[in-house]
Amino acid sequence: MNDQGIRIEGLAAGYGSRDVLHGVDLDVPQGTTTVLLGRNGTGKSTLLKACLGVLKPKSGSVRVLGLDPLRRRAEVLTHVGYVPDKPDVYPWMRPRDLFRLLKAHHPRWSDVRARELCERLEVPRSTRFKALSRGQGMRAMLAAALVPDPEVLLLDEPFGGVDIAAREDLLRGVLRVLDGATRTVLVTTHDLDIASRIADRVAVLDGGRVVREGPLDDFVGDQGAERALRDLLVDLPAREAAQEVVA
Repeated sequence: MNDQGIRIEGLAAGYGSRDVLHGVDLDVPQGTTTVLLGRNGTGKSTLLKACLGVLKPKSGSVRVLGLDPLRRRAEVLTHVGYVPDKPDVYPWMRPRDLFRLLKAHHPRWSDVRARELCERLEVPRSTRFKALSRGQGMRAMLAAALVPDPEVLLLDEPFGGVDIAAREDLLRGVLRVLDGATRTVLVTTHDLDIASRIADRVAVLDGGRVVREGPLDDFVGDQGAERALRDLLVDLPAREAAQEVVA
């Protein structure tokens, strides 16, 4: 397996005739946590779908661990954990049902690790997803993504749609499972405060392009720069609200 993390060069992608990403360049070094900041509708989810090989680029290239996820999707997915912005499960299912389903399809599944992660993340294994709060559901999905011990972890807006207390619980859970790990992590969010607590590197997506990228220290500490970035993330023009299709 190649020692690269994620490398995206000149990525253009979209849905039908609608372009969402326009020549995105992004490097996520191996063993680092990169937070992709952007307003809703700027293409963050689209970028993750390209990394998973479920969306074909119109141009440019995506490499995950040195592999093309479009051509070698099965191999890539063996080494990638993914948490979508909404739990992609039937509402009657329980976390333990999800784990049983994933175990049948993932060669690296471990029941022991599943139990350990549920304890660390406080996941109620026997409660139906429809009865779980969003924070609990996201913790269950995070546990499921981490059981195979993936080299790469993709988290799509994991902290969105939860109240402050639930966000803090989920954030503590993420920090616990990332502590001391060497995996490559790409997290999407529109919250600079979240980025400041988990990121090694930050990239800003605006207008379908990465307009700024660098170490976390380049984005925090300078009040003027922080204020400009917060304004960029909060100001969501109506013309961009429907730019991205969320599957």
